[in-house]
Order: sequence, then C-alpha cells, then structure tokens
Amino acid sequence: MNDFGVDMNGVKAAFLDLDGTIYHGKELIDGAIEFLDRLEQNGIQRFFLSNNSSRSVEQYVTKLQNLGIPTNNDEILLSTHDLLAWLTTNGITQTYLVGTSGMASMLESASITTDSVTPQFVVLGYDTEVTYAKLEQASVHLHAGVPLVVSHPDMVCPDPRGGLPDTGAFLALFKATTGVNPVHICGKPNAGMILHKIAELGLEPNQCAMFGDRLYTDIEMANRAGVMGVLVLSGEANEADIVDCPQQPDLVVASVADMLPGV
Repeated sequence: MNDFGVDMNGVKAAFLDLDGTIYHGKELIDGAIEFLDRLEQNGIQRFFLSNNSSRSVEQYVTKLQNLGIPTNNDEILLSTHDLLAWLTTNGITQTYLVGTSGMASMLESASITTDSVTPQFVVLGYDTEVTYAKLEQASVHLHAGVPLVVSHPDMVCPDPRGGLPDTGAFLALFKATTGVNPVHICGKPNAGMILHKIAELGLEPNQCAMFGDRLYTDIEMANRAGVMGVLVLSGEANEADIVDCPQQPDLVVASVADMLPGV
C-alpha cells in the first residue's frame, strides 16, 4: 500500500467509480450526495469513472443529473475514452463494432467507422443491444484474421438483481468460437485510464484518490497509477476478498458516506 493519510490530506482530485460506489442501478447509495458535497467544500475535484462502455458521456451525464448530481461532460471518464486514445495512437479508423449505439456515436464522433466491411480491428464493448447478426459478423472477421481490441475486461455488470453478462463474458464467447485473443484490453485496471487526466490537471498521482468497489479493476488501477486506493464495501467486494489479495487498498470503508466526515 502507498503512504497516505486516511483523512485524505493533500488529495486534490477524486476519481469515483459509479455502480457500487455512487449508486446501485437506479438508486443512490446512502450518503453519496453528502460525500460529493464534502468534496466540493474542501476543493477536491471529482471525476466519475466507469468501465461500462454501453453508454455515451451524454447518457452518463443525464443519469447523474436525474439522480440529483450536477455534472458535465468533462467530469466523465469512460473505458471508451481509453479505447479511443488507443485506436487514435495506432492510426485505426476502420472498425467493426460489437457495441451499443451510444458507444458507436463516440467512435464515429472521433472519425472512426464502426461498421466497416474491411475493418482494421474488431472492437468489442459492453453491448446491451447485441444481436446474433453482430456476433456472427464479428466472428467472420476474426476468423479471417482481423485482430480484436476490447473496451474493458469486466466479466459481469453489477445489478441489484445479480451480475449481468459484461464485455468479459462476450470475450469468452469469441475465444470459444474463434480462438482469438485480444491485442489489447482498455479501461480499468489500465493506469492510463486516469494518468492522462492527472497530467492534464497538473497534479501528481499522490495528490489523487480512487474510490471503487472492485479490487481487480478499481484498486488494481489505483496501485498501478500510484494514487490512493479506497475500497468501498457498498458494491462487489467484501472484507473476506481483501485477505491475501495481491491488490491491496490504502483504505477500506463501508461506503463513501464514511469519507471526510470531520474535514
């Protein structure tokens, strides 16, 4: 673990996972609004992070605003942003996307074609609008030697009804049917998911904190990036999961409601 004070002294920016940390599905976690208010009162900038690539930035802004959380596009960081950076860096403009219309709109806005008949890459995201036709065409491309890039590794998407199939589950399907492994997997736990924003803010990693409910994405990314890792037990992880886990948080709290109470 890194050497951080549990009171967050010196922290200038907080990166916040969403589902399991700020809300569960359509319901806010108790105390989340008050926690966000305390961040603002103490001059700590906040950014909302999600590996969920099924929604666009605008859709996340709308959801948060509907939950009573004022926010704007610049405060949303998605695995799709990390994917866009990777595609751009590698000069990829022609893709076949297995993803939602919201994800497609983000790629198309960056001049990346998402339904190319001669794609440079098959792109796999969290497709809540998936059809067999999409899976079929993507498989054909993969069998023909088109490489694969994935927006994030999550196997399940948290839901109050139980975990739902996420990108990792679709990836396992493609592996089973085509034998293809991805060239690259974007999103958390890649440190680049937040390091580019930290540099843009003119901060050092030890001036930032990451709040999340998953050890293998949120806390692993915090450890890789050198930021304070705060594990909340309001989502997926529980105390038993921490024992002997290679990804150790700097701080464990029941929920974000427990943070900054006396600052």
